[in-house]
Order: sequence, then structure tokens, then C-alpha cells
Amino acid sequence: MSRDGRVRELPATLTENPGVLWELPLAHTGLGGIAATDRYVVFGDRDLDDFHDCFRCCDADTGRLLWDVQRLSIGALDYGNSPRATPLIDGDRVFCLGAHGALLCINLAHGKVIWEQNLRDKFQPAADLPWGYCGSPLLIDGRLIVAPGAAEASLVALNPDTGAIIWTSRGTGPSYGSLIVGKFGDQRQIVGHDADSLGGWDIQTGRRLWTVKPTVAGDFNVPTPVAHEGRLLVTTENNGTRLYPFTNGGRIDARPVAYNSQLRPNMSSPVVVNGRVYCVNRFLYCLDGTDGLNELWRIRDSALSDYAAIIASDERIIVVGNGQLLLLNADGSKNIIARQRIFEEDLPLYSHPAIVGRHLYIRGEKKLVCTEL
Repeated sequence: MSRDGRVRELPATLTENPGVLWELPLAHTGLGGIAATDRYVVFGDRDLDDFHDCFRCCDADTGRLLWDVQRLSIGALDYGNSPRATPLIDGDRVFCLGAHGALLCINLAHGKVIWEQNLRDKFQPAADLPWGYCGSPLLIDGRLIVAPGAAEASLVALNPDTGAIIWTSRGTGPSYGSLIVGKFGDQRQIVGHDADSLGGWDIQTGRRLWTVKPTVAGDFNVPTPVAHEGRLLVTTENNGTRLYPFTNGGRIDARPVAYNSQLRPNMSSPVVVNGRVYCVNRFLYCLDGTDGLNELWRIRDSALSDYAAIIASDERIIVVGNGQLLLLNADGSKNIIARQRIFEEDLPLYSHPAIVGRHLYIRGEKKLVCTEL
């Protein structure tokens, strides 16, 4: 559950044309990420009439549709109604969350729904959600953590086997990003944003451990924070990029030890590799993660716009830009060493891809594609 954008291995180069293994046509543009194993690929979609959430599973090798679980989910969200959250695979089951609150635990092999509930209907969020539920479920220590955003249930821990409530934590509406788990100070804890603050929560009880209000209000809190050598790296559009230390007892020091005012992404999450911070907002930024978050360089490229996902190994970095992949060495050098166009459309790819071995599962405007890196 590190959610740090890291994988074990990436290729040393990219061929000019992708080795497409299979393609699956899609009815709608999708925002939610893809979850995959060596056997299954799971993603959220909508039906043709845009009335139902469709949670689908394909065979990883062939793209053959194995199951399609649909639930009535009517609404009118900004940027469409498709699920935003990445499904969470755990053993022989997968947890799927729709933008309007449908939360399902589904058997991965045959698509049988084990249990389900609707976060919006059950908990009544404290504020309107024009972008819907976006944060991906988090599984830790036998607890499925979700963020309904209700006054009495800002965060909730559910029994992953039954959906029963283990604990609820009071607070405000949800952010549009995902939570992480890390050890900060001397305490392992849940960390992330709610609608208007940064916080930490006790895993066992849901008790809120600390709160940091940003200097400038109004962040949408989309980028996922990153644990970095016992500190917390946070970046948002109104408050820039910050690195927070922690004290014993797992409490944050609200005075960041490093700050960069130039990197202010609306949506892109940072990735840290070899002591450097990489993130995209119109440019690809590289910051020194060990010395004040100073900018080392930035790159402008036709593949870069307001959002891009980054995936990194110890040796290399892939940036998933506008219809194409950019490959860089992870040694701090500025050069793009290879590129590969996946889709004809020169549009941002908001759905985070999945990599399993050499297979890349990536979603465009009209299709989901499996390529071999």
C-alpha cells in the first residue's frame, strides 16, 4: 500500500511502435486507474446510457471479458460519471468504488458480489461532491479504509470480509485524492487529505492524530502524498510542494523542512527515486529531495500538459503523457532517451496505467490497450 509510483523494473528503451497484445473498445472516457495481476485486469466503466457503473474484469493475456458487474448509479458530475477510484485487488477479491458511492467487494475469478453498500446513501457526505468519490480504497491490518466524508464518518474502517463497520472518524468531506499508510515519527498511521486539511489517523481506532491546515485555502487535494525517508512529501496547486518532518508520537511538525513554490500540480502525484522528486504540471519537474526541494531542472514537451502519471524503477522513469510514453534515466539526467506513441489522440491520459512484468495496461479515450514493454 505504498502508493509511491514505484516498480521493480522498467525497460532500457522503448520501441517506436508499441507491441500491442490486445485492445478492448470502451463506451466512455474513464478517469479511474487500472488494477491488474498476471491473470486479471479490472477497471471501472459506464454503460452506453450512462445510467450504471460497470466494473469489468478481463483476462490479462487475451483481453477477453470475464465478468461485468453493473449497478444503477445516476447523476451528473463534472467530467462525467465514470468511476474515479482505482480498484483494489486483494488475493481472490477486488474492491471497486464508483463516483456516486457504490462500493462493492467482488470475487475476482467469477465476478460474484460478496458484499456491497453505497457510501453516499449510508453516510450522507457533509458537502456536495461535484467530482464524486475519487479516493481509492485502502486495505491495511484487516481494515478497508474509505472516506465517505460525513460529519460523523469522515473516514471509515470496514471489515473487508463482510463490509461491517469497525470504526468511524468524525470530520469533514473527502478530498479528491487517496490515502496512504506509512511510519512517521514512531507511529504507523493512515495519512492523507480531507476536504480542507492534511491529517493522520490511528489505524486501529480511527482517532485523528494531527491536523495541518494549509496557508492558502482552496486546494482540491488531488495529488497523493508520498512517504519519503520518514517524512511526508505533499504537493497541491495553491500551497506548492512541502516536506514535513515528524516528532516522536507520530505527530507532524507543521513547519516544513523544505518548500518549493514553483511545483504546484492540480492533479499529478509526485514520485521519489534516488533522492529526487519528479512530477508533472505542464513541465516535467525534477527537484532535489534531500536539500530544500530545490529545482534541478524542468522539461517542456508536447507530451506534457496539466496531468501525467509517473512510474519509476531505481534505474528508469516512464512519464505517461498525452497519448504517449516518455522514458528517462533515473540518475537525475534531463534527457528523454526514448518515446513511444500508444494512442492517436494527443490528449491527457487521466486513468493511471498498471504494469505487471512487461505488460502495460493503459486506457485511452476509446479503448483499453495491453502492450508489451
